[in-house]
Amino acid sequence: MNIIVLCGGLSMERDVSLKSGTMIAGALRERGHKVVIIDSFFGYRGSYSDPAEIFDNPVDALASEISSDVPDLGKIKAERAQENDARIGDNLIEVCRAADIVFLGLHGADGEDGRLQAAFDIAGVKYTGSGYLGSGLAMNKDAAKRIFAANGILTPEGKRISVRDEDKSYPCLPCVVKPKSSGSSVGTSIAHTPEEYEKALAFGFKYEDEVLVERYIKGREVDVGVLCGKALPPIEIVPKSGFFDYKNKYQSGMTEEICPTDLPDDVTEKLMETAERVFDALYLEVYARMDFIIEASTGNIYCLEANTLPGMTPASLLPKEAAAAGIEYGELCALIAEKSLEKYR
Repeated sequence: MNIIVLCGGLSMERDVSLKSGTMIAGALRERGHKVVIIDSFFGYRGSYSDPAEIFDNPVDALASEISSDVPDLGKIKAERAQENDARIGDNLIEVCRAADIVFLGLHGADGEDGRLQAAFDIAGVKYTGSGYLGSGLAMNKDAAKRIFAANGILTPEGKRISVRDEDKSYPCLPCVVKPKSSGSSVGTSIAHTPEEYEKALAFGFKYEDEVLVERYIKGREVDVGVLCGKALPPIEIVPKSGFFDYKNKYQSGMTEEICPTDLPDDVTEKLMETAERVFDALYLEVYARMDFIIEASTGNIYCLEANTLPGMTPASLLPKEAAAAGIEYGELCALIAEKSLEKYR
């Protein structure tokens, strides 16, 4: 197949996306596919007379090491020669039409919130993973929580607060404050006191005009991937300090990841069953990863959110879960591409 791996973008998860895209492309090339890597924000900057020519003369985006700090998006904007404010680069739609499928290696706002999927649907571009509806519902944490509640899926109690609201009071302490539609725990804080809450609000509003304030649940954090509608073995996340924030997610050695877990069989079964229910309730397709907390005091399982474009390096959570199920990294990448293409047949 001729495959474009789309990564980068103008999002806080840009570094992670570039790393994922490079690894995905390498795995697909090893399996005989022609692959071009494109940074969605910068577009395709090579020359061609026919878009199909790009697969014979690929111009790859450069892989990035994942910094412990979120990227400076203003600096990245200044690097692009394109004068308009479009969030996708020149020639992107045109060259993506020439691919058999576009593998979305994007994370965060650009690519994970459904807008790019909607544009691709209109333009006739085939792509991997969930469509615009499921992507948008999952990325909007407030909408996702309402759907969880309507389907009997436990989720932490809380409320949405806008920067414009007069009443910004906290529903409880301790609480978690996080931007409504960001990924990778960017802008997220845990507040134990009124003073910490005010700081957490200000931090969250740096990234978005709306935040979610949820009851903090102390317990074991477990992620469960779903592939083609079936749950993968759960993976437990144990940060060495603090919580599973941006730094702990992406800096080597900061977090212990246990897969398969040592959870009791009935708890594992419940987690996997719930992950499949979340996948179905949010209209997700092909693959996704769900984040859960098992409350220490009650044993209740709470779904925090769903990730429609989870990290895809071999060291990322979903590939580790797939490996525990006997699916090696290259096979996983190829399976996602092949199963996604089946949606269009």
